[in-house]
Amino acid sequence: MSQDTHLQIDGICKRFGAVTALSEINLSVERGSFVCLLGPSGCGKTTLLRIIAGFENASAGRLILDGQDITALPPHKRGFGMVFQSLALFPHMSVAQNIAYGLKLRRASAAEQRDRVEELLNIIELPHIADRPVSALSGGQRQRVAIARALAIRPKLFLLDEPLSALDAKLRDAMQIELRRLQRKFGVTTVLVTHDQTEAMMLADRLVVMKDGQIRQAADPSTVYQNPADDFVADFLGAANMIAARVGPAGEAEFLGGSLPMALRQAPGTALTLAARPEHIRLAPMQGAVAGAPQGRVIQSRDLGALREWLVEAAGTELRIRAGQDDFTGLGAGDAVAILVDATKVSAFPASARA
Repeated sequence: MSQDTHLQIDGICKRFGAVTALSEINLSVERGSFVCLLGPSGCGKTTLLRIIAGFENASAGRLILDGQDITALPPHKRGFGMVFQSLALFPHMSVAQNIAYGLKLRRASAAEQRDRVEELLNIIELPHIADRPVSALSGGQRQRVAIARALAIRPKLFLLDEPLSALDAKLRDAMQIELRRLQRKFGVTTVLVTHDQTEAMMLADRLVVMKDGQIRQAADPSTVYQNPADDFVADFLGAANMIAARVGPAGEAEFLGGSLPMALRQAPGTALTLAARPEHIRLAPMQGAVAGAPQGRVIQSRDLGALREWLVEAAGTELRIRAGQDDFTGLGAGDAVAILVDATKVSAFPASARA
């Protein structure tokens, strides 16, 4: 465990009867970092967060916080702040009373409660609503009050379980920015559960992608996106084009009736899955085709605002290609095209790896 490791998750397993929800989870959380647990429903991310919080007991493994084993410590003695999806604010209390609640439980003096509430209301830019009932607040205001309440106790760890999922798209985007700003301002080590890829990419210092109770990859968002550990990660994060391929006699990738120089190390004939991001594929009219480039036909294109997306059929496979509005001008439905893939941006996996 490095000197900057704040929380060490060591071999955590969780079983519910015959069902294994978590299997050998090992993860180091660095001090002051923002970690996002990302994965599809049922992957175990919320169970892991609840074990960290102390609301669930692990079947095996340990949690080490600042060198101390907290595995058996009850939630109220861990000193963690938590924001739930429901926010769980107290409707019969004012904003100030909600924020001061944790301090009151810890028997902080009235003066300390008042000063801390005032400080936090200024930080979340809501100093004028201290006496307002939470029922009278907007969705964004309630989110900020819930965050302030969790941070009031100066938590050792800040845990969030999909706190923004109930917001509309515009407010959610604004609150993502606000949450990251507050986390950096306080420097608090944060673990957030989300199924939203964009949210995770925007917020995380470290992205932990989970499936079937296991960590499939843990790295910074750029590494996970550009160099996925397996084809599940590639497909889940950013919806890559997953293309069946085979190793050619010179180590090239043979796919969609064409080939791509890649210096693959597998034996010729080995079946592969290529993962190519929509923005890493280019289209060219047939007269601009290069030797070996797969060929296809445009099915349709659609406007995505700053970008345009083309759907292209090639050898029975449908590809999604995204580029700027000024790229690939003149190409429309029914046009034959050459498909140009950037070999330096493609990931290749054994065809049997998908699970």
